[in-house]
Amino acid sequence: MSISANIDRDWENRYVDGDTPWDSGLRSAELASVLDEFDIPRRRALELGCGSGTNAVYLAQQGFDVTAVDCSETALSMARRKAAAIGVTVNWITADVQNFGAGHEPFDFVFDRGCYHCCRRVDLNGYLETHRQLTQPGTWTLILAGNPNDGTEGGPPKAPPADMLSEFDPLYRLIRLREMHFQDPGGVRGPLGWSCLMQRR
Repeated sequence: MSISANIDRDWENRYVDGDTPWDSGLRSAELASVLDEFDIPRRRALELGCGSGTNAVYLAQQGFDVTAVDCSETALSMARRKAAAIGVTVNWITADVQNFGAGHEPFDFVFDRGCYHCCRRVDLNGYLETHRQLTQPGTWTLILAGNPNDGTEGGPPKAPPADMLSEFDPLYRLIRLREMHFQDPGGVRGPLGWSCLMQRR
């Protein structure tokens, strides 16, 4: 079994066991802020590593035509129930985000809350190839990633800002990089992160 397949199985097991401390059950406050502040067209949106679907459902509520991808079928089962309960339509796909892209039309907005900072440790090239295949000039992309300036133990993997910028260049141009906090369950302020808003060159 490949390293990637083993990791996919690990994510699935964590959802089966309910060991998902990153899943606050709340839509991302940073995502909402960016959509309020920037004129991002409400067209085709992609969420990479959507987990239990809270943010994908939120994007659909905001008028996007949403496709959401995750490697955990258990997570996507939870996501489908959320979408059905609210009455929105999302195209849920079970796939490895590091090997996903062929056969799909490009998207206008890509959202990633906590997927990049995991993928970059396993198969950065595969992850970036997914971006290359699924975006087009003008595509907006918002990445939320762990921040090395966070002084607490645990939390998400950390992505140094210089590494982030070099890894996404020359595919994207930076619009804004700022610090933010992830949300923990109950709306408690979570680990320090980076909000990296970019646009495809």
